[in-house]
Amino acid sequence: MSYKSIIANLAVDAPPAAIVKVGVELAERFGAHLIGLAAADVPPLVATGEGMVYEGEVMQVQRTEIEKRLAELRAEFESLVPASITSEWGQAVCSPTRFLSVFARAADLVVTGASGDDVFRAADVGSLALGIGRPVLVIGNNVEHLRANTVLVAWKDTREARRAVADALPFLAKANEVVVATIASNGDDSVRDSLADVAVYLEHHGITAQTKLIIGEVDGEQLLTFARSIHADMIVSGAYGHSRLREWAFGGVTRTLIEESSINRFLSY
Repeated sequence: MSYKSIIANLAVDAPPAAIVKVGVELAERFGAHLIGLAAADVPPLVATGEGMVYEGEVMQVQRTEIEKRLAELRAEFESLVPASITSEWGQAVCSPTRFLSVFARAADLVVTGASGDDVFRAADVGSLALGIGRPVLVIGNNVEHLRANTVLVAWKDTREARRAVADALPFLAKANEVVVATIASNGDDSVRDSLADVAVYLEHHGITAQTKLIIGEVDGEQLLTFARSIHADMIVSGAYGHSRLREWAFGGVTRTLIEESSINRFLSY
């Protein structure tokens, strides 16, 4: 159980050190190849005194600035990655989400920071989790060392949650404590059996897990409150059990986890 190729995704407007250090730490932990990526794009429309227009000269200036920043990120990535780790670098002036989605085919795991407000300058975590076919590890703010000593598995008997548990096995195998928790409006036998089956599945992989049934309405804030109560370093969750449109319109666990910044989140779809 291991990741053999890991992407460290760097946003052009964020300091790169934390993401690179976590990527290096994971590459050392799992004996993985590390891929550093960065991309940004020039918005097709530019605001001028006359409104929104295409302005070739302004767009070229912005492109030059992006290329300069990408070169700086490459230099910082290469300076932080020790020679003991095999690594490579990729960059482009294009949509960060699309660029990362293409490169994800060559990786087992994507490590990234939170979504930015500008889709031209930062990858959208929701789109990544939904579309790249690889697990996405979203690093909490100011995290430079991913301990993952206590891992909370947010369990719901869905395809997405099952996929997340399987994808997270390398982390779960190295954790000191694994808690599988589900939030349900009642504690009937089917819910308890579901939790028990996950614990048995993990036991077959040499992982001892505790189970926890939380009675209540399914709610992301309740999940986060429980995670903090057990001092979880990471939450493992399936992404978008409902449609993404419904989650963004009405709220949902995935949306809450994406917006949360104080804890590491492992999302799989």
